[in-house]
Amino acid sequence: MFSATTYLARRRRLCELVGEGLVLLPGHADSPRNFADNCYPFRQDSTFLYYFGLAQPDLVGLIDTDTGEAVIYGDELTIDHIVWMGDLPTIAERAASVGVDSVRPLAQLAQDLATGRSVHFLPPYRAHTRAQLQDWLGGEATVSVDLIKAVVAQRSIKSDEEIAEITRAVDISVDMHLAAMQMVRPGMKESEVAAEVERVAVAAGGGLSFAPIATINGQILHNHHHGNTVAEGDLFLLDAGAETEMGYAGDLSSTFPVSAHFTSRQKWIYELSLQAHEAAVAKLAPGVTNLEVHLAAARTIARGMKDLGLMRGDTEEAVAAGAHAMFFPCGVGHMMGLDVHDMENLGEEFVGYGGQAKSTQFGLKSLRLGRALEPGFVLTIEPGIYFIPQLMDRWRAEGLHHDFLDYDELDRWRDYGGIRNEEDYLITAEGARRLGKPKPMTVAEVEALRQE
Repeated sequence: MFSATTYLARRRRLCELVGEGLVLLPGHADSPRNFADNCYPFRQDSTFLYYFGLAQPDLVGLIDTDTGEAVIYGDELTIDHIVWMGDLPTIAERAASVGVDSVRPLAQLAQDLATGRSVHFLPPYRAHTRAQLQDWLGGEATVSVDLIKAVVAQRSIKSDEEIAEITRAVDISVDMHLAAMQMVRPGMKESEVAAEVERVAVAAGGGLSFAPIATINGQILHNHHHGNTVAEGDLFLLDAGAETEMGYAGDLSSTFPVSAHFTSRQKWIYELSLQAHEAAVAKLAPGVTNLEVHLAAARTIARGMKDLGLMRGDTEEAVAAGAHAMFFPCGVGHMMGLDVHDMENLGEEFVGYGGQAKSTQFGLKSLRLGRALEPGFVLTIEPGIYFIPQLMDRWRAEGLHHDFLDYDELDRWRDYGGIRNEEDYLITAEGARRLGKPKPMTVAEVEALRQE
């Protein structure tokens, strides 16, 4: 964890932003897999981590915005717990390490909340937390938009110590991708690659920031099936990131041939995806909206598809109509920090759009971050190119975008798959810089690794 000074300053600033009332921040409980003592690996709620820093189950934080006093509620371990888990610091000792002097038993929380004052809490995304809030506050309590806005304002701007921790996560993530690029051989299972990626993350002292995508079916954007055997001529798409012990995430994607070299057709699309990536990176700067970054990648892909004979007509009109989403149906990237998709449990309209409505257009509606970029933002850049047979068939049957798409030519690409390369960037006062050590990206760099 960071120093107590960091958490004290964060809570003090939160009090200033919220202005009045009590701020209630429940931590997570253990989540059973199939019975109470067989749990999923524990991961603390990210906002609780941000303000209280303690990765221990069954803790709740309460902040009085009038006085600035913070209290941690929890129950000390019994001898039965200690037999199974070992002797751990007391809650009071843990609380003192993050600048909290007051510790109370969990049973006292409901009474302390029943003061008639406003109680601010965030949208619960676990059923257990939702039930706890009902018990503590009753059925009439509502989520605090003021608290959502305050938390988003703070967590969006990463401090120097946060950036250092994220950079560490990205460096480990690069090692994960290097290991995958070097090991893939025809005849392997996708699961072997996924296992090696997780081994690298755990060996570095952390774990995975999300369930990895390790697949020869890159056209399925969030494909967590790892049962296929890879073969000569396949493309392998890996989307995986490390999470540090403190909970900060890295998120990278790579696409590489199972063979020693890309085929000419694979190389053409791969290099177009790199051009889209570079076009997006070139737009990164304070004051530029991430929508503009996204559209820079979309125009690049549309122009490339015109050169290939898969698209036609005016590029600007095609992108405005959303025809390019045949190949690029997702967003160019998202915020990253304590969550791999940072704060998205608080609502994309607040995190990614500053309270403004999102587009409902296919493709554009999947852009999670569209607002103006600010120094301190950390975000991913990950434009992809995908050939999705089901989408081809659906649009063709519905008569969509015939002015911009050549469906007969598209049919020749049904078996291509998908390509994505992803890096993580910090917005600075001058522009942007990539976080972490470089990951092989060019055709030459990737093929050199495949031949080692």
